Amino acid sequence: MDRRSFIKKAGLAAGGVAATALAAPAIAQTQPKLNWRLTSGFPKTVLFFNPADVLAKAVSEMTDGNFTIQTFQNGEIIAQANVVDAIQAGTVEAAHTCSYYHFGKDPAFAFGTCVPYGLNPRQENAWFYYGGGNELLNAFYAKYNIYALPGGNSGTQMGGWWRKELKTVDDLKGVKFRVGGFGGAVLAKLGVVPQSIPAGDIYTSLEKGVIDAAEWIGPYDDEKLGLNKIAQNYYYPGWWEGATCCHFFFNTAAWAKLPKSYQAIVENAAAMANVKLQAQYDQENPAALRRLVAAGAQLRPFPDAIMDESFKQATIVCNEYSATNAEFKKFWDAVKPRRNEGFLWEQLSDFAYDSFMTTKQKAGLLL
Repeated sequence: MDRRSFIKKAGLAAGGVAATALAAPAIAQTQPKLNWRLTSGFPKTVLFFNPADVLAKAVSEMTDGNFTIQTFQNGEIIAQANVVDAIQAGTVEAAHTCSYYHFGKDPAFAFGTCVPYGLNPRQENAWFYYGGGNELLNAFYAKYNIYALPGGNSGTQMGGWWRKELKTVDDLKGVKFRVGGFGGAVLAKLGVVPQSIPAGDIYTSLEKGVIDAAEWIGPYDDEKLGLNKIAQNYYYPGWWEGATCCHFFFNTAAWAKLPKSYQAIVENAAAMANVKLQAQYDQENPAALRRLVAAGAQLRPFPDAIMDESFKQATIVCNEYSATNAEFKKFWDAVKPRRNEGFLWEQLSDFAYDSFMTTKQKAGLLL
């Protein structure tokens, strides 16, 4: 065989090997096949469930199907009340829920979602991503074998559906009110009797008179639950939920076993889900609110006397918890300056702009 023929044949052989090696992307060769289960704290009928599917879809697509996450709605495999225990024990690898549902374990859990008269959605994201909030949360969650990432915000919520009109603080006394999370502790100071009821049971509880009033999230989800059919007075704002952030919880052992590339993919997918939920609520709520009003809902602001007394009691409650709970104090001391600085800036930016544009909207000049 002459030299030219040998080189030609050798080159073809080498090319064949190279082509075979390149047929499977290099990254795919380092991606293990994984299948996780994620339990949601919400039913599929509400938007709060959506981030779980957004995360699962993005992770699967970014790993060419090598890393799949199967999502389950509340109660399908794990009940909302047992989410922390399930993650801690490794029963499931992941969950999507609101941290404050578990403040009964430790009131510090509230800060993963919100505290009454706390941060608004933008301030919350700023604190989580750039103000050390995520680091503080994960240092706290570590004792429960949880690693967490923000997973969607509803924005400021409504104040719920009430059978009677509220005029004074005394009108709150004795009212059995379905409310989620930490807000119930403050409302109790005002004489309200807080009731913890899952989304799927709110309508029936209100219809049967088990409760006198109920809040869930806002116009879009409230309409789907049909709460306006039972109570007509729709109050705002939901001061106990100025921002309501969900989180993805991951079992720390399962998280640690992920390749670094998978961890980065999950982090980016979670950030995508975080942005999309707020955007979806902002898209859907205005039209839903119009429909609710057309169907007879009476929009009412909480009276100033109730807002002022609620703010006073919220501050007292947070200071009381801080005096007896070091973890709560750590969070409260971090949130207060973030809140103060945030509203200092926003009165010159968003608030100033929004206030002006609202006057034009009311005058019918935005059409």
